[in-house]
Amino acid sequence: MTSIRVTVNGRPVEAEVSPRQHLADFLREQLFLTGTHIGCEHGICGACTVEIDGEISRSCITYAVTCDGASIRTIEGFDEDPLMGKLRDAFTRNHALQCGYCTPGMLVAARDLVRRKADLSREDIRTEMSGNLCRCTGYVGIVNAIEQVMQETAQEARAPSARAWLGPAPGPSRQVAEVAPAAPVQARKPVATAPAQTKRTSRSPITVTVGAIEEVDGATRLMQTFTLPHPREAVWALMSDPVAVATCIPGLSLEPQRPDGTFPGRMEIALGPVKASFSGLGTVEAHPAEYRQVIEGRGGDKRSGSQASGKADYRLLADGADATRVEVALSYVLAGPLAQIGRAAIVRDLVRRVGEAFAQTVDARLAGEEAAPSQSFGAFTLLLQLVLDRIRALFAGSNAKRG
Repeated sequence: MTSIRVTVNGRPVEAEVSPRQHLADFLREQLFLTGTHIGCEHGICGACTVEIDGEISRSCITYAVTCDGASIRTIEGFDEDPLMGKLRDAFTRNHALQCGYCTPGMLVAARDLVRRKADLSREDIRTEMSGNLCRCTGYVGIVNAIEQVMQETAQEARAPSARAWLGPAPGPSRQVAEVAPAAPVQARKPVATAPAQTKRTSRSPITVTVGAIEEVDGATRLMQTFTLPHPREAVWALMSDPVAVATCIPGLSLEPQRPDGTFPGRMEIALGPVKASFSGLGTVEAHPAEYRQVIEGRGGDKRSGSQASGKADYRLLADGADATRVEVALSYVLAGPLAQIGRAAIVRDLVRRVGEAFAQTVDARLAGEEAAPSQSFGAFTLLLQLVLDRIRALFAGSNAKRG
């Protein structure tokens, strides 16, 4: 058992918890705060949403021990909150609840949204609240209620958010705030092969092929290939620099190499309602004679307690005088609550999307064009793209059968 000290709804609490007890069970079973509901226990439905150090979090995938020293606020702690009072009234007027199981988490998430953002369209409200699921109402009443409160509070000052990137369910942020964001990456000198930025132009999309997924010795492995329209020497000049490589990968930031040869870094992942920030260390093994480099890293996500390790072994092959074929062997191990997102279809689609973004950015930089800064994939954007791809494939198959 581990001793923790937390503040819950303004009251100091000292307790003994097991290392793997999640926060929702601690709140319900030891503090009897049963307004925090448990649904999926995978961080998907949002019924367990609470506020930790001013940021909302999924309490079912947050370990209680990681909250030592934190200030936690459950639905019971908002009884006298003016904004929550407006939301409760609006939910009642607009019939935004039925069985009520999702309502506590829905209200906590709605309050967080209203205090952070204003003048959102109905579509944007649906997107922002997509991490909280309701099986009864059809969401119309919920959207109406949030929209009305947003309009009522449009003239009121909104709470500042120093961590706007955290999204709809970031989890405990007191420790994350101590980690410097990607400023070191932005401040680095440009890669020698890339001329000064020029006006951004449209370039042809690069096709990325992702092979079959294999499970070997507990690790997930797959191959990724694509071809860049640039000579191998030019591509190697960029891809042999791990810091330059990191700035081309969505969500990845890498700091300069330490004296011991390691690279501190962080990877932001957004998939569905799940947000993760893996911080850790990486190593690089270069083989210039083979135009090959191996990057390995491991780290953890403090919000969920998940651990990850990964390896990217890439090789550059000349494809004529002016093109380069890039072959990347990827392997990773994901353990903890977030391991449930590692389904084969999701992984292949995610790897392909990240690979396409990486290839397009490298292509643009080698061509001397302005490349968009590296950023994590938004959950809604990624899922929307996947759905559209599925629909296109379905119609393509139907048309082929008719032909």
